[in-house]
Amino acid sequence: MIGNVPTLTRSHVRAVLMFAEDTHAVANWWAAAFGVEQVEVVQDPEGDFVSFETHGVELGIHPADEQKNPVGGSPVVYWSVPSVAAAREELIKLGATPHRGPLAVDPGRSVCQLLDPYGNIFGLDGPP
Repeated sequence: MIGNVPTLTRSHVRAVLMFAEDTHAVANWWAAAFGVEQVEVVQDPEGDFVSFETHGVELGIHPADEQKNPVGGSPVVYWSVPSVAAAREELIKLGATPHRGPLAVDPGRSVCQLLDPYGNIFGLDGPP
């Protein structure tokens, strides 16, 4: 804590890291889903790390490691959307598959989880 204020009070999502066998394929799928035209390839000692920024959040795709960070072992990050149903339908057309929901969590708000074509779980959050 900083004084009496919890450390994360003024924080926001800055980066989301997913793990994949084919970092380029996963990054290109996500770039298409967000309408991003260019992804950055960073050479690192462990393989190709691929990233891009959208809506002020960096999305990084790191090579999977079965012991430390297996495919699908990423945290579930929920993306805010104007319509969960419309976004869900669009992403399914791009190759995502339903995982959980949609579920009504509050009046006027629903969530769902999907799997990208590479096994990563992600969520959508917004009006139904």
